[in-house]
Amino acid sequence: MAFFLETLFGGLMAGMLYALVALGFVLIFKASGVFNFAQGAMVLFAALAMARFSEWIPAWTGIESRWFANLAAFLIAGAIMFVVAWVIERLVLRHLVNQEGATLLMATLGITYFLEGVGQTLFGSSIYKIDIGMPKDPVIVLEGAFQGGILINKEDLYAAIIAAALVALLSVFFQKTGTGRALRAVADDHQAAQSIGISLGRIWVIVWCVAGVVALVAGMIWGSKLGVQFSLATVALRALPVVILGGLTSVPGAIIGGLIIGVGEKLSEVYIGPLVGGGIEIWFAYVLALGFLLVRPQGLFGEKIIDRV
Repeated sequence: MAFFLETLFGGLMAGMLYALVALGFVLIFKASGVFNFAQGAMVLFAALAMARFSEWIPAWTGIESRWFANLAAFLIAGAIMFVVAWVIERLVLRHLVNQEGATLLMATLGITYFLEGVGQTLFGSSIYKIDIGMPKDPVIVLEGAFQGGILINKEDLYAAIIAAALVALLSVFFQKTGTGRALRAVADDHQAAQSIGISLGRIWVIVWCVAGVVALVAGMIWGSKLGVQFSLATVALRALPVVILGGLTSVPGAIIGGLIIGVGEKLSEVYIGPLVGGGIEIWFAYVLALGFLLVRPQGLFGEKIIDRV
């Protein structure tokens, strides 16, 4: 039982990180109907900005405090992601209103390569480190309940807590604030939202800025765990099954989908992997997502689309 709980907790913690990346997809799709294939590039760009500025700031200021450097780098990287969001809305999205979904998808693919190229030009292409002080050592808990206790990775635990806190904060923002209600109105019906004076351009800038902050936090966590390298952009591919499972229009779906995928990957690798030769963790999420596409294409919490003729 202790080993099962270790695997379960590990899956839940990984699932929260998947949910955090998936949240970026959901936020933008809900507000603008754009499937943002550039979310992975945004995670990479934000992580590169934070990693490099956390190196440069001590040299510029002469202050060697790691916490000061990380905080300043986080704020600067956040400001950069706000600028990126504004530029994307002004130069790309504003000119593609009411275009076909394939056109918008190709636009986000172009944004992907642009961000990767600019990121490499500005910040370099080496492997960089983000040290935000998360402990690396594991901890043993519930020793009294289970013989030998349950081993939990502190870094994964802290990362999951940060991700959960951000998800909770965003949920409160969408439910309790006037801007959040405007975002939900735009998600439900663009034309109706415009008819009552809601500016689509302003809402799209806000939602891309929020997605940029989500990408920054995700990049900070993944960069701390894996190092900041260009393969970090593929983290979005790990979130695709999450949005398929939970639904592209549901914030709770992104959370639940991430937890299901995270737990499913860990449990399948441990208990089914030995029977099929291992490696199941790599493709389990995609097979599960394919099954949902066949049975329930809109996902667990997505809105069913009904076309009336």
